[in-house]
Amino acid sequence: MTGGPLRRELDDAGVMLLTLDRPAARNALDDELTEALGGALDDAAGDAKTRAIILTGAGESFCAGGDLSRFERQWTPSAFRLHSHRLTALIAGIEQLEKPVIAAINGAVTGAGTQLALACDIRLAAPNARIIFREGRLGIIPSHGGVTRLVKLVGLARARDVLLGGEELAAPDAERFGLLTAVVADGKVVAAARERARLALRRSPEAYAAAKRLLTIAADASLQAGMAAEALAQTSLIATPEHHEAIGHARARQRDR
Repeated sequence: MTGGPLRRELDDAGVMLLTLDRPAARNALDDELTEALGGALDDAAGDAKTRAIILTGAGESFCAGGDLSRFERQWTPSAFRLHSHRLTALIAGIEQLEKPVIAAINGAVTGAGTQLALACDIRLAAPNARIIFREGRLGIIPSHGGVTRLVKLVGLARARDVLLGGEELAAPDAERFGLLTAVVADGKVVAAARERARLALRRSPEAYAAAKRLLTIAADASLQAGMAAEALAQTSLIATPEHHEAIGHARARQRDR
């Protein structure tokens, strides 16, 4: 599907490629693109044919965050909170989506675009990609979970270094810090994302969704609480047809040896 600020492409494997398509604006999130992306993610969540999602940007940037026109408006506090909440909900929705979501970071990313990327399950980047934290130069801070998400991903000391010091991470440094899953060959970031999606889809949808939920729980839970949540999930999963079918295939392979 083409047209508008977002391109959708569903391949035969069920992998939906979502391309932020405002290259002249470095794929900044204006109201139209934000609405289109939210709608696409909602559609993907409810569509059985869509099994995984890849998020990337057109041109030389992944996403420049919120369009600067947003910050030029004369907001009342209540109006700004409502407006900001919509984008926060969009980003949180990526983390809560019970399907693989992979960021194919093709270039620079900053602001809310960084939060879009960090909310994805897997983050692959081109060698020239840069993760930029320059909100302070605009007199604001990383929001939409930006500070909290950064601390959870890299730890407090490195988060301090990024937010209060360096501001910008080249792809190799971002990988070393844990912000990126991997840096891949130039021009191959979407292809690499498709391969990671293929590997993720070896798992049953139910098992992937459960693992994703449990990882979120584990980030804040005690060991005892985590084990209790795992036991509940496992009890549900062993009753699924996918589990019984997989066990049958495993038994058949044993007999064929």
